[in-house]
Amino acid sequence: MPRSRPARLVVLVALLLAAATACGDAGELQGAGPTEVAVSPDKLWPKLTPASSPAYVVGEVNREVVKGVDLPKGDIRDVQPVAVVRQEIAAHRDEYSGKDAMYRETGSLMAECGEGAGRGKCPVLRPYYRDLTGDGRPELTLGFRLMPGKTTAVRVYTMEKHRLVQVMAWDDAISGVELAGRSVIIRSPSEVAGYEYRLQWTWDADQKAMLLTHDEMLRTGPGKKTPRPSTSRSASPSLSPSATPSASTP
Repeated sequence: MPRSRPARLVVLVALLLAAATACGDAGELQGAGPTEVAVSPDKLWPKLTPASSPAYVVGEVNREVVKGVDLPKGDIRDVQPVAVVRQEIAAHRDEYSGKDAMYRETGSLMAECGEGAGRGKCPVLRPYYRDLTGDGRPELTLGFRLMPGKTTAVRVYTMEKHRLVQVMAWDDAISGVELAGRSVIIRSPSEVAGYEYRLQWTWDADQKAMLLTHDEMLRTGPGKKTPRPSTSRSASPSLSPSATPSASTP
């Protein structure tokens, strides 16, 4: 016959007391102290008129069809990463050619890319392929070094109607890059010793682009200051993905 509810409570209390006594004998349990009282946020300046438009244009949505690159077979792996970078350089020639060009060294080293990305002195790094949009097809994530300097460009491309579409672009000094789920995570050194920046872009189906969804400054431990360069388009010469997506070098 099952015990009644009062009887079960008596047994439970007895067991708890016995357990507490036994634990006290073994290690003498100590209280963790009082729990902090939850405090609701204070809304500041309630009479301030809310802004209806952004004060600065920061380019929240980066989406652009890459001209001169077609996908007749509908497979993004058929695209040559070096050719994609060449198209970007052609679109911003003043930044890559000429003695006063910001990234003139990158423009010159593109001539070393005859064997493909990630080989020799070619500034284009090894490409990675991972489904970042959830449509079952891989996107192309590539990087290339912006020289002179310690900056790396990170780009993500998807395919739409046999066209190559850039859906994310970021240049910065980079200490690491990861692909996780539908996100691209970039870690960059901070000018504050023992801290780093962690930025995360996540695919947004409404905007059909990768949006910057997290921008954090995280503690990494004691260390030397690593200056973060101020660049107009923010990434480091070493791109080290910690994810293990399907990868190949066309």
